[in-house]
Amino acid sequence: MAGPKLHIITLTKREGQDYGFYLRVEHGEDGHLIRALEMGGVAELAGLKDGDRIIRVNGTFVDSLEHSQVADLVRKSGMSVTLHVLGEEAYKTAKANGVNLADPHSQSGQSQPTMNGVSAPAAKAKLCYLTKNSSGFGFSLMSAKGTQGIFMTDVVSGGIAHQAGVKLSDRIVEINSENVENLSHDQIVQKVKAAGDKLMLLLVEEDTDKFFKSKGIRPSMVHATVRHLPHKPRIADMTKRADGYGFILKEDPNRAGHYIGEIDKGSPAERAGLKNMDRLVAVNGQEIDNCRHEQVVEKISQQGNKCSLLVLDAETEKMYKLGGVSPLLYWEEMRGSPPSYPAHEAEAIPAPAVPAPADVDHKPKLCRLEKTAAGFGFHLNGILGVNGQYIKEVVKGGAADRAGLEDDDIVVEVNGMNVEMSTHEEIVKLIRKSGDTLVLLVAERTAYEHLKAQGITITPQLLNKEPSADVPAPAYAQDDERKNTESDIERPATPPAQTRSRSSSSSSSSSSSSASDASEDEKL
Repeated sequence: MAGPKLHIITLTKREGQDYGFYLRVEHGEDGHLIRALEMGGVAELAGLKDGDRIIRVNGTFVDSLEHSQVADLVRKSGMSVTLHVLGEEAYKTAKANGVNLADPHSQSGQSQPTMNGVSAPAAKAKLCYLTKNSSGFGFSLMSAKGTQGIFMTDVVSGGIAHQAGVKLSDRIVEINSENVENLSHDQIVQKVKAAGDKLMLLLVEEDTDKFFKSKGIRPSMVHATVRHLPHKPRIADMTKRADGYGFILKEDPNRAGHYIGEIDKGSPAERAGLKNMDRLVAVNGQEIDNCRHEQVVEKISQQGNKCSLLVLDAETEKMYKLGGVSPLLYWEEMRGSPPSYPAHEAEAIPAPAVPAPADVDHKPKLCRLEKTAAGFGFHLNGILGVNGQYIKEVVKGGAADRAGLEDDDIVVEVNGMNVEMSTHEEIVKLIRKSGDTLVLLVAERTAYEHLKAQGITITPQLLNKEPSADVPAPAYAQDDERKNTESDIERPATPPAQTRSRSSSSSSSSSSSSASDASEDEKL
């Protein structure tokens, strides 16, 4: 009897996004189950189905692993993960027939690998930039009877178009930021001729085109990869020294935007690759084109001792403008992992020997929560690559609300233990161990950033009182790395689909596993 046929699916996501499904193990069911697929999410669009079983994660056989181990493999894979999956019936049949799923030879075959539902690697539309030479652009255009669209043909091997990433049968969507899908063959030829010697093309390959059409998606810049473009924006990851980052931010009276200037030799700015007259377009992934000069300076200062700047030189800016392309597309593709700050610039602004008194508006809060039947009544959130966890979705009238917690409060201490550098999982463990009483030292976000900028250590002493004598100090175990996560503090173990949150993992702090219900649940 032939073995089951595995489906190989590669999921990719943007920073701050999740894959859009829950990973479950359930009482009375074998395997690691896909549940609660988010409609229109990465997993659902890729073709994953409710009840599918994950057999391998990035090639590692997981059917015999613990739930937490499988969830960690998915989380630690970063912005992309490859899953081998079986449908519910195929999995149960294989189990009933004693098929050894760990043996690759036990499967009758594997489906064509897909990335977000498209035959890999054509998961996105693509932007291609062409500069004509004496031989032209190196392609011709064709239309096929009965087929809508104009397609690339006669792509010269090694020519301008070929080197720019153009492939035979690519369909043209845009020329220099103008959509041309409804134009005739002759009209598009005229557009190409009128463009002169430079073209920015938005193209879709055949498999990508089929995928978009099956989902009713009209391709645009937001669906495109910029990896083929010859000129790249730059991401400058910097750690501030005692004398700052070593550059000034200036404005040019002759053109809009914010520009880098007066870079100090040997400074963090120079080492990070900043150049004179680079245009600054984003601070830590936040676009700043519509901000005033003072607002941009404030955004940089609010980042504390580290920041990441996205900049363009003049040539790159000209190319991106031609195609109407946002440089944030480059940030999203490249920032699949936390910023890599130079090790030789690890020194931070020295803290004053004696902390200055905190302003009345910049004090932390010591909040004592007494658990109710509904739990503590808040979510704990974290962001990939960013230290610290923060409060979200405080339930009105709940324990957290009555104790004074507010959305976006930064968690500094849990039961007397500083957790600013702790992982999401470590903090959740501390909260779970606290029993029915939880004491949190938190700071409203602007207060936290102000105190950190001043080099002031945040402790209960800033409240002009000693911490509560009954604040416990539980044992502390470090067992995992920081992830982009969210935990539901005292929420049901199986969240309904309509209440799913945007983050990449979710776990209840209640003791939901028991002899009668051994289910476990992770949002991924």
